[in-house]
Amino acid sequence: MEGARLGDHALARGVRLEIYDEIDSTNDEAKRRAEAGDAGPLWIVAARQTKGRGRLGRSWSSLTGNLHASLLVSGFGPAALAPQLGFAAGLATIGALIEATGAVDRLALKWPNDVLLDGEKLAGILLEGVQPAGQGAPFGCVIGIGVNCVAAPTDLPYPASDLSRLGGPSAGALFALLSDKMAEALALWAGGSGFAALRERWLSHAAGLGAEIEARLPRETVSGRFETIDADGRLIISTRSGRRAIEAGDIFLPALAAARPEPERGR
Repeated sequence: MEGARLGDHALARGVRLEIYDEIDSTNDEAKRRAEAGDAGPLWIVAARQTKGRGRLGRSWSSLTGNLHASLLVSGFGPAALAPQLGFAAGLATIGALIEATGAVDRLALKWPNDVLLDGEKLAGILLEGVQPAGQGAPFGCVIGIGVNCVAAPTDLPYPASDLSRLGGPSAGALFALLSDKMAEALALWAGGSGFAALRERWLSHAAGLGAEIEARLPRETVSGRFETIDADGRLIISTRSGRRAIEAGDIFLPALAAARPEPERGR
């Protein structure tokens, strides 16, 4: 990836970086490193992925010029804490994007793992746990982050956007900011002891907070007001029958969809 480098803050914290022109998946490579005994923190970035994937096994289109990056971290404590890293990654990603573009009012975080630009998906995050072989080897987590820098895929069931709307930056320039913001977010999280503070910052960027939303689950759709996320990172919805805590699901934000402008059509 042209111009990719670590930020000064990340370098000072001993973070390492490896860059590939092409790879199957940055997450898969980071998992292989963990299984081979690398404890991180290690970033794997690539200009192209041949087998990129998103949450729930969905394919992730890895278009040239976009950001494809994965961070391996370990030694943070019990595996049960790992889902909190998704909120750290979301906060770091939106922080890097805001610093690069200044578009604070147009960027938002969608629970649990997306960044939106004008209500359309701009970035996604995929967490994968890894337990290396060997007695006493620390549990690790791979944090995959993909950002549409120059182009967004079109064959998706939801609208997607890219940074060309904001005039950049390049994937390499964005990565330097992201590496620093991620180091800062992990320091704030502090192995889970700082999740309350991290949660408050995440909520300050949350899309649909206080509005009517839908959580589409495998066997039902839960509708109600997006109240908050709780101390475990679950989405809390106020429904007519009471409060519901959602641990996983696809979230639909009707208010954002209604406010999204129609694309211009040629005559």
